[in-house]
Amino acid sequence: MKKFIRSFLTLLLCLSFYIQVSAQEDPPMSQNEQIIREFIAAWSNLDPVELASYFTEDGTYHNIPSGPVNGRENIEQFIAGFSSSWDSTDWEIISLLADGNLVMVERLDKTIVAGSPVNLPCFGYFQLLDGKIKIWRDYFDLATYTSALAVALKTN
Repeated sequence: MKKFIRSFLTLLLCLSFYIQVSAQEDPPMSQNEQIIREFIAAWSNLDPVELASYFTEDGTYHNIPSGPVNGRENIEQFIAGFSSSWDSTDWEIISLLADGNLVMVERLDKTIVAGSPVNLPCFGYFQLLDGKIKIWRDYFDLATYTSALAVALKTN
């Protein structure tokens, strides 16, 4: 009987620990994570001025298939150049990791070009400084994008 009571008490102790751990809320979102989530959501507005405002004055946007773009004004012009043909875009966050000034985001960019969908899996690496994006490196397969874009433009 003592063995049963000891086992039962051990089980209760383990269960109470599990309940405490399970009841804890998710940790609060870091400021840098919040900034990047807002930045990703802002892409739906297709406003290059707004998007460039998330960068430091000397920030870098490196769309890895092409060369880096340096400086907020150049970033604004670069974004305006490629997004001007988009009807709409919605970026879905699949996973996000934030640690200090580093935020990494796996996402699916769902864009409509000439009325046709262009879906692009991407991975973004962000370094932030004082609440602004200092460096953004975006990785994606250029062939996936160009072939989907070609189909979209061909059907219209």
